[in-house]
Amino acid sequence: MFIIAGLGNPGAAYAGTRHNVGFGALDELSDRYRIGIDAKKHKGLLGKGVIEGQKVILLKPMTYMNLSGECIREAMDYYKLPPEQLLVIYDDINLDVGQLRIREKGSAGGHNGMKNIIARLGTDLFPRVRIGVGAKPPRMDLADYVLGHFPEEELPAVREGIARAARAAAMIVNGGVAAAMNQFNGKQKSDAPQ
Repeated sequence: MFIIAGLGNPGAAYAGTRHNVGFGALDELSDRYRIGIDAKKHKGLLGKGVIEGQKVILLKPMTYMNLSGECIREAMDYYKLPPEQLLVIYDDINLDVGQLRIREKGSAGGHNGMKNIIARLGTDLFPRVRIGVGAKPPRMDLADYVLGHFPEEELPAVREGIARAARAAAMIVNGGVAAAMNQFNGKQKSDAPQ
């Protein structure tokens, strides 16, 4: 079993913001595999289902981004899963809008949600999918940027990035972290049939 956690902030005010692309990827998986994410548990919303023959839990922490680790640690403990059976999907300002970067492990890279998850789990040895949201403009506050919405011209790229992140997640839970890295890292064009 895998827990796929998409990071974001709860509430209508944050819907569609750069920081919420992880929630967007979970919504895509929810739609594609008909897994409702509506059970309130472990300080989050979760749904249980099957993706590519593998049992999964889709998890949206409702703790706000910077405390995402509280929810994820509680769920990991409850289901008694090792870190390598956690997949985290989140935003990255160091990647172009819609670009993906998949890694098997690694540091938080300055992302506060990931810092909290790594601190709570006591390890960074879990796979992750980062979705590019573009670089912060000079002299703009980082929080204002990541809590802001995408301009109209970036929406097609971010929607494609979210769809690709969902496809990459499906590949990863089926044992294919390396395959997903080969297929999705660095490419921005569509790489699979819809």
